[in-house]
Amino acid sequence: MGLTTELCEKIIGVTDANIPDEAFAHANRVTLDGLSVALAGTTQKAPKALAEYVREQGCAPVATTIGFGFKTSPFYAAYLNGASMHVLDYEPMSTPANHATSPVLPGVLALAEKLGTDGRTAATALVKGIEMEGRLRFAEGHPGRYVFHTPGVVGPMGSAVAASHMLGLDAQQTGYAIAIAATRSGTLSANKGTMAKCTHCGYSGANGLDAALLAAHGFNANGDVLEHEHGWAKAFLKDDLTPDILLAYGETFRIVDPGYNIKLFPAQYVTHWGINAALEAREKIADITDIDSVTMTVAPSEHVERPLPSTGLDGKFSIHYTVAAALIDGPLGIDHFMDDAVNRDDIQSLMKKVTLEPNPSIPDTTTGRWVDLAVTLKDGTRVEVHCDKGLGHYQGEPTTPERHRIKIHDCLQRVFDDAKEEEFVTLASRMHELSAAEITRLLEICG
Repeated sequence: MGLTTELCEKIIGVTDANIPDEAFAHANRVTLDGLSVALAGTTQKAPKALAEYVREQGCAPVATTIGFGFKTSPFYAAYLNGASMHVLDYEPMSTPANHATSPVLPGVLALAEKLGTDGRTAATALVKGIEMEGRLRFAEGHPGRYVFHTPGVVGPMGSAVAASHMLGLDAQQTGYAIAIAATRSGTLSANKGTMAKCTHCGYSGANGLDAALLAAHGFNANGDVLEHEHGWAKAFLKDDLTPDILLAYGETFRIVDPGYNIKLFPAQYVTHWGINAALEAREKIADITDIDSVTMTVAPSEHVERPLPSTGLDGKFSIHYTVAAALIDGPLGIDHFMDDAVNRDDIQSLMKKVTLEPNPSIPDTTTGRWVDLAVTLKDGTRVEVHCDKGLGHYQGEPTTPERHRIKIHDCLQRVFDDAKEEEFVTLASRMHELSAAEITRLLEICG
């Protein structure tokens, strides 16, 4: 039995009976977070343009488009809703680093609406899809993918596994779905900081859903796609997959262990260490206009090379911008990543005073990352901060339910009144307990 085939036997062996209550609780939490972020994301330029495009396709009205008031095919609903969920760069982060929720959850909900399935089935599919992404990343054996953006590489297969569960596919069909999804993998990191990036999660999730639907209609593909000499691992990874890690699928669940990170700032996650350091330094500075220079020791990263972003999307990936904005304004919110905010005179001026010093000994990963921040004032005073944890990070300071609710409200107040927000939160936060009718109601609210 090949690696892919053996993995598929493991995958179909996982049912709702194998999933512990703790995993379902986390599935509920990432559902609440992901949908809230998606709803806020619908106010952004890229999803609005994509919604116009999707509406023009004239598909059968089967699945809800979040925030845009119309229905479309499950494929296009997953595409658009995944882009809305990712555009703010605010949804949960898995470990190793990946946006695991946004490629999987939209397809699960679109298919649940099409099939009329209940919340326990949907939550089981979500856990299984996130597990597929996490196992693939963990089994790489070497961190870092310098050309491809991770959710576009593992997201299609996570979505395919989730959809295969909901469609009741057997091991062979699930293998075909994974292989079809694998052949569509890949998104380029060059598009970070542009409108195209949000489509990485949307399109990868839609492709995974489409792969499972094709497998259900009799399509086949290479049953050894992961390990084949011209397959997925050889195309995307530095090393071969570690079979023991991959084949531990379902023995534990990575949504529980090691867990995930609830982002508290809508920016690329590696910027959060600098934001946290800047917030701490800010408390020690009486007058921000007295800052003469800012120096920060950081991991070598592409984000070191964005010293003067001019758009909100680009600002999400700039350590210079996020540090300067946090020093001036304090905690960063959605509005800090609009074009007008990035181009404020005070922030542009302070960005020019920020110098980054890459240190090769600092890992460019979410685990083990640290920064040193030194702010020098005009009178020569130095304010120094060392930060080795990200707020919301499972290994740092995990997000409390109370703090998470503040984030949720900040997202939802942009689209809901208080009554609608309360109904939405009540439903989304207990997804695995919902009836099919309640899932329909949840999507009505989101639509």
